[in-house]
Order: sequence, then structure tokens, then C-alpha cells
Amino acid sequence: MLDNVPSVEVNIEGQISLRGNAGVQILINGKPSVLASDESNALGTITADMIDKIEVITNPSAKHEAEGTAGIINIVLKKEERKGVNGSFSVNTGWPHNHSAGLSLNYRTEKFNLFSQLGAGYRSLPRYTKNENRDLVDSLSILGDGVEYRNEAFFNVLLGADYHIDARNVLTLSGFFAYELENQPSKTDFSQLDANDATIAEWYREETTKAGNPKGRYDLQYKREFKDNKKHTLELSTQGNFFAKAQSSSFENIGTAGSFLDSYQRTKTAFKEARYTFNADYTKPFTKQITMEVGSQFVITDISNDYEVTDLINDTWVSNVGLTNVFEYDQKVLGVYATGAYEGKKWGVKLGLRLEHTDLKTLLVNTSENNRQNYTNLFPTFHTSYKFSERFSMQVGYSRRIFRPRLWDLNPFFNIRNNFSIRSGNPNLLPEFTDGAELTSIYILEKLSMNLSVYYRYTTAVIERVSVFEDNVNTYMPMNIGQRHAIGVEFNAKYTPTKWLSINGDFNYNYFIRKGTFDQATFDFNADQWSAKLTTKFKLPWDIDFELSGNYKSKFKNVQGITRHSYFVNAGIRKKLMKGKAVISFSVRDIFATRVRENEIDQEDFYLYSFGQRGRFLTLGFSYGFGKGEAMQYSGGRRR
Repeated sequence: MLDNVPSVEVNIEGQISLRGNAGVQILINGKPSVLASDESNALGTITADMIDKIEVITNPSAKHEAEGTAGIINIVLKKEERKGVNGSFSVNTGWPHNHSAGLSLNYRTEKFNLFSQLGAGYRSLPRYTKNENRDLVDSLSILGDGVEYRNEAFFNVLLGADYHIDARNVLTLSGFFAYELENQPSKTDFSQLDANDATIAEWYREETTKAGNPKGRYDLQYKREFKDNKKHTLELSTQGNFFAKAQSSSFENIGTAGSFLDSYQRTKTAFKEARYTFNADYTKPFTKQITMEVGSQFVITDISNDYEVTDLINDTWVSNVGLTNVFEYDQKVLGVYATGAYEGKKWGVKLGLRLEHTDLKTLLVNTSENNRQNYTNLFPTFHTSYKFSERFSMQVGYSRRIFRPRLWDLNPFFNIRNNFSIRSGNPNLLPEFTDGAELTSIYILEKLSMNLSVYYRYTTAVIERVSVFEDNVNTYMPMNIGQRHAIGVEFNAKYTPTKWLSINGDFNYNYFIRKGTFDQATFDFNADQWSAKLTTKFKLPWDIDFELSGNYKSKFKNVQGITRHSYFVNAGIRKKLMKGKAVISFSVRDIFATRVRENEIDQEDFYLYSFGQRGRFLTLGFSYGFGKGEAMQYSGGRRR
């Protein structure tokens, strides 16, 4: 779904970026959630029929937390509120394996609104990889070629209730629980070459990984509408998020040619996360034109990751001290804000100021290495708009934002699936700050609507992933490197020339200037990147809808190398049955299997190349709505 949202990009690893910037804050129903965190990798448990809408906020007001230098993507989940019994069920199948079933039920009376959603399924996500590590000093190379799988069985349940105490007071309590069983078999063939590209040794690394991932969320909200004005409100809420992972992996390195000696490794992970969010928001309209908002938010994040690597030495499993540790992460963020807004018939303005205090502590238990960060920041915001006519208006916005390093950015022990390309965190990483401004013009014509935005972002302490090369092993980790100036333009348009045809287009271009140093090396350069999306929807006879979409992202330069261009085409068709109560659909994602991620780093003493590809996905689905409900699509979701 996110692939089709303007300004949003999702690569094959599931990393989400907004206008080419990966510093995005993902919210669920307007709040931080374990379902949207990197560590839980859990967006896959949210399925298409659960989503009401996706909001993209590139320049948020002070009411929103300041996290996310690129902006905010808010995923709003459905909550049926029509009276009586409503519901729908869906079944889904696909290739590679993508099978699921979902049920949504709702019952509404004058006082109560009870809602629930159930889902279960199995999916397989293969990923073809190719890597090359070349030491330009001794001219030795390591080549890797293999297929990685992430096979998952999952189920989820959401239960909730709204209690309308009276006409002006509502209490909502909901809970979400999901469980995943992971099986990740992978096999990579390796070869070592000398300076003449002659083979010295060949071997394969085979992985067997199993994991169980329980995750849950509770949400308690109270909303009061005051008697004088429905927009005069007080909202109080608390949310708890919980996630755990118990994972074990075994790796066999088996020689097939040359002098390679067989070796064996095991890893164990015991991961626990708890995140609590407390909100208080008060809105007071003084007149029809003037409104004030004040509020506060307190977010507590407590994480522990117990990670152990053992090697088989002389028939005995021995702990690898250099790769074994317990990482503890404790972060508290307190925010308070105030905004004032004037909204006239033609002109409006909104000013805001947010203060956030961050207290972060990390500890590597086995080595007693700790890092403490304690800082307070102000985040001003400014937005204004002018309506020239019913068809043309303009907006100006400014906001200051922060991107705090997340768990896997800080945790120095992460992944040795490929032990020649190791991803690691940096416990000394600092947050990056961005000042962003944009000017947007909105045109609404009879058959055509257009948005044109010009934006500017200035970011300090930019977080970049840097490769460190030693003994033909690439260890890449995030580092704070200098500043980035980015100037961009974005154009969105929707054209509906006839009742049976609509065309949606999105184009984004930005030019950036990078300045910074790392390890006595200067990373000053200027570069650009652009992306484009085009989606065409056809309404055909016999209640058939057909959709075709294309995506393209250009090549772009980073601090050490380049990421090559990528493109893909998706298509889908659906037919309504039983007067719209049922829908049958078929879709093909990445029709031509061209969606890849290709990176290249060419430095003075080493060369790195990596390639990843997911391939084509086929999905067939059927959904049926009963009661007063309507059929919903249930795609099985997509993991981060």
C-alpha cells in the first residue's frame, strides 16, 4: 500500500523513505507503536483490510512529536461505527507463498461500539543476493551468491470497545496481539580469488534460523467535548507496546574446493521491548477563527537484547567474546507544546512551539560500556495558507525536527548472516536535526487537481552508514558525518478525463550538498536524485476495475559510493460481485522482476558490491461483507 502513496518509497528490504529521506516517523493512529518500530519488523501484521487511510505529513505542526526529520507517516486503522452488526471476511493466496484469512466484526448500539479483527496466514519472502568484497591492497576477492528466505506463519487479533458515557464523553479501550513463527533458511556460495582471478577456495555458508515473536498493544483513550463547542475538547490517552523475540541460528561453513577449513557457528537472541506513551491534548476555540492547542506527551522505551555467538572449536562450543554481549537501551522523552491558529475565509496562520527533553542510557553489560545522552531542544513550527479562489490556494510551512538513533543504530551486535558483510550499530551515535521549509501551491480544476511543492531541508550531524574494511570483511555501521543541504521540488497530479479513467502521477527531485569528514577523510560532494510514480486506473464494464502502476528511482551518490537506479511495474484487477458485497481480485507485484537494490563502493584500498532482489509476487483474493459492511481487500500485508 505504501508503494502507492505519493512521496513515499519502500525498497526491497522494506526501508521506508519520504522524499528520498529515510528519517521517517511511522505512527499508528497518531501514536508511536511497536508495530511500526524497526526492531519488531512488524508492519507485516497490519493487513490491508485493517487500514482506513494513510496520512503523509511532510511539515508537521508542534502538536506532533518532533521525531522524524523527513516527516510523519500516520497509518490510521479502521474502526467501524455504523449501528447494528457489520463485518467482512477475506481469504488470500499467492506465490511465492502468501496465504491468509481475515475476519472483521463490529456491533454498534447507542452506548457501545464493539469492534474486532482476526487474521492468520503464512508467507515466504525469498531474496536473491550477490556480494563482492575486493581488497585492492593484496588483490584478494571474496564473492558471494545465494538465496535468503524469511518464512513466516502469523496470526493477529484486535479487540476494542467505545463506551459513549453520554453525548459528550467517550471512553475507548482496545488491545492488539500478534504472534509470528519465523523460519529463515538460507544458503550462500562463496569463493576466494587471487589477483589473477584464479580460485583459491570455494565453500558455502548455510543458515538455519527459527524464532518466535509475540507482540501486543493496549490503548486507553478518553475524549470529552465541552458543552459550548464541539471543537472544545480534552483528550487523554495511554498506550503500551510490547514485543519479544526468541531466536536461534546455526551456521555451517563447508568447503567444496581448495584449502578451506570447515567451521560452525551458533547465535542466540533474547530480545524484549516495552514502550509506553502518555498523551494529554486540550483544544480551545475562542472564536470561529481563533483556536489554541496545548498538550504534553511522555514516551518511555525500555529494551534489552541478549546476544550470544558461539564457535565450534575442538568439538566444543565456545562463546565468541568479541561478538557476545547484553545491550540495554532506556530512553525517556518528555514533550510539551502550544499552538495558536487563525483561520479566516481566505487566509490562515498557525504558530507552534514544542519543547522536548530526551534522557537516553545504553549499556553493554558484559564490558560495562555505557553511553548517556541528556538534552533539551525547542522545535518551532509555522504554517500559513491563502485561498486565492475556490480553485487555487498556496501554503507555506516551516518546522524543526529530530531523528534520534534507534535501537539497531546503537546496538553494536546485530547480524552475521553473511560473515563477510556484517551490519553493526554505533552506541556513540548522536541525533540529527533538520530545519525544513516548503512552499506548496494547490490547483483544483474540474478534471485535474495538482500540487506543486518546493522544499528545503538543512540537516546537521547527518547519520550515514559507513563501511570499514579489514581482512576482506566489510563492517558497516552508522556514523554522524557533517551537514546536508537539500533543495527539492515535488509535483503530484490526478487527472480524470472520463468516468472510466483516472491517472495519478508523482514526481520528486532534490539536489543536495554534503559536507563532512570521517577518519581524516573529507566527504564533500554535490549530487541529486529523483523518483517518479504513475498509476492508471480503469473502470471497465461488468464492475471490473484494472490498475497499472510504475515506479522509478534514480541512481544517487552517498558518502562512499553509489546506489544504482531501480524500477518496477505492478498491476491489479478486481471484480465486484453480489451488488458490491463481494470482491475478487488478482494482482502482480514487480511484473518484470526488475525491482532490485544495487550498491557499489569504490575506495582507495577496497571495493564493495552488493545486489538484492525479491522477484515477482502474485496474489489472488476474495472478500465478502455482511450486515451493513462492505467487502474489504486483505493482502496479507508487507513486512518492514
